[in-house]
Amino acid sequence: MSDDRWLDADEQRAWRAFLATSALLHAALDRQLQRDAGLPHAYYMILAMLSESPRCALRMSSLAELTNSSQSRISHAVARLEEAGWVRREQCPSDRRGLLAVLTDAGFRVLAEAAPGHVGAVREHLFDQLTPEQVRQLEGICRAALRKLDPADAFPGGQGTDAP
Repeated sequence: MSDDRWLDADEQRAWRAFLATSALLHAALDRQLQRDAGLPHAYYMILAMLSESPRCALRMSSLAELTNSSQSRISHAVARLEEAGWVRREQCPSDRRGLLAVLTDAGFRVLAEAAPGHVGAVREHLFDQLTPEQVRQLEGICRAALRKLDPADAFPGGQGTDAP
C-alpha cells in the first residue's frame, strides 16, 4: 500500500485552474508592461521592491530574496537597470562586502509612469472578475499556502502584511 496522496477530481481541477491562471496572468502582465512601459514584469518588481524600501535601497541579497530570484539573475537585472539609469549600486555602509541596489529618481519616475497601467491590468485580468467575497477568499487561500511556503514571512504580501 502506497502512502502517496493523489489529488482527487476536485483538487485536480482546482490545481489545473490555478496553474493556468497563474501562468496566463503573469504572461498578460508581462505583455502589458512590455508594451506600455518597455520593461519586463521582473524589472517592474525590482523597481517596486526598491521603491517600498527605506531610502529606496536594498542589499542585493535581500532584493534577490524579495523577488524570488537567484543572486546571479538579480545581479544581471540590476546591471541592466543601471545601464538604463534607473538603479545604481552602492557599497553597503554596514558591511563593505555587501552591495546595495538604490532606486534613482529616473527609476522612480519610470515606476510611477508604469504603475497605473500595471494596476489596471491586474484589475482587468483578475479582480474585475471577482466578487468582494471571492477577493476575501482568494486572500485567505493565498495566506494559508504562504504559511507553509514562507514560514518566516519574508516575501512581500506575506502572512503578516495588511497593506497591498
